[in-house]
Amino acid sequence: MTPHDSLSAHLPGLDQTCTPYADALTAYADDDVLRLDVPGHQASTHAQPGLADFLGPRVLELDIPPLTQGIDFGDAPTPLGQAAYLAAQAWGGKRTWFLTNGASKGNLVACLALRGLGTQVVLQRSVHSSVVDGLALAGLDAAFVYPSIDAEFGIAHGVTPPSLDATLTANPDAVAAYVVTPSYFGAVADVAALAEVAHRHGVPLVVDEAWGSHFGFHPQLPTNALRLGADLVISSTHKLAGSLTQSAMLHLGHGDFADRLEPLLDRAFRSMQSTSASALLMASLDHARHQLAVNGHTTIGASLDAVDKLRGRIEAEGRFGILDSRMLGFDDVVAVDPLRVVIDTRAGGISGHEARHLLFEKHRIHFEMSTDSVLVAVVGAGAIPDVDRLLDALHSLPTTGVSGTPVIQLPEPGTRASSVRDAYFAPTEVVAAADAIGRISADTVAAYPPGIPNLLPGEVVTAEVVDFLQQTAAAPFGHVRGALVKDMSLFRVVTG
Repeated sequence: MTPHDSLSAHLPGLDQTCTPYADALTAYADDDVLRLDVPGHQASTHAQPGLADFLGPRVLELDIPPLTQGIDFGDAPTPLGQAAYLAAQAWGGKRTWFLTNGASKGNLVACLALRGLGTQVVLQRSVHSSVVDGLALAGLDAAFVYPSIDAEFGIAHGVTPPSLDATLTANPDAVAAYVVTPSYFGAVADVAALAEVAHRHGVPLVVDEAWGSHFGFHPQLPTNALRLGADLVISSTHKLAGSLTQSAMLHLGHGDFADRLEPLLDRAFRSMQSTSASALLMASLDHARHQLAVNGHTTIGASLDAVDKLRGRIEAEGRFGILDSRMLGFDDVVAVDPLRVVIDTRAGGISGHEARHLLFEKHRIHFEMSTDSVLVAVVGAGAIPDVDRLLDALHSLPTTGVSGTPVIQLPEPGTRASSVRDAYFAPTEVVAAADAIGRISADTVAAYPPGIPNLLPGEVVTAEVVDFLQQTAAAPFGHVRGALVKDMSLFRVVTG
């Protein structure tokens, strides 16, 4: 029996209107407890007056350590166990773990757990860099299935069921299929069909649904991956679902693989979870789940009205474009998240990077990300942005003549020369960019956001990848995760 199995029987009044973990923190904070434990501020404004002024004394009072009686320790089910149970129910899973190092930790936990099944996985090439870190950590080898690429706009979408089927057929030793949906740009893959393919090959489907934590809580949003048959789902709840930054969830599905995966996940979770997990972050997960489950239909409806207005006004103005229809033209895209608005800025005579820079510097409007060709606006579930302010600023942007310049195109990855783990732990040297071409990368290097690796440990460095990374680093707001130096003039490669 799992920690969740008997909760509904023991606590018949427990439902989505409850916030058991947050309530337990509140009760403890309101109690007259003499704190002689960690954290060292011990809820004292005398100990940390500056922090109390900055955050407010209530935050210190609620910053309660793990293994506290009546919160996450004591008779089961504890309030933390109850909160995790409610999250599993809300998203349609068998079991949920609360994460306090983002969905990145969820990917690390997933990779460690999968290593308990075998050594090879079929993996979507456009995964987040944390999955690549998980491959190195767990010693997993990956056979890649490649997404469709809209090179002109710098966008990687999803994978089709036939491409997943072909890759699993070619790699019969794979113990899991690992995909990403929705993409950073909101493209949604056919999860139900991907799950059917994976299960036909006798393997679980793992979905990095970091950008879809809000799915399923309004009829105009796509259905979430768990309810479509995924076996393990990584959910970055702090993104569009609105919990505090760095909080996330890992959901286990109800399928045939649940019993085998659950103990592996428990062990991997213990290995990766801090023994000082933040109560504040976990309480924010409890509240975010409550808000989505109880009020999501109404609040998300208001967000959808705002983005509908934004899309309509942009299209009516005619200067810039919206890429929804273009994305839906790809075979691996079955829907687009309406709370992600992808704006074609080159149609309006300015690059996405420059537009993002000017909108922040001149108008104090901060977009989630840009490529050379697009801006990506993200509207949180329940948030209502000032659409008029945004539109006025957007249409006041100068025309910079970018339409006559070459697009910074997303490059194809280099060929694989070794496993991620072998290259990660191999003897290495740092060389100039020009000398790195043709050598084997020892690092994960990714234009960030979206954090999809353009270069993996074990891949051959190509001139196209070097050029793309250097152009990205030089652009306004340009940032490359894994860069040895900001301008990408140096690369770490395998010695020999």
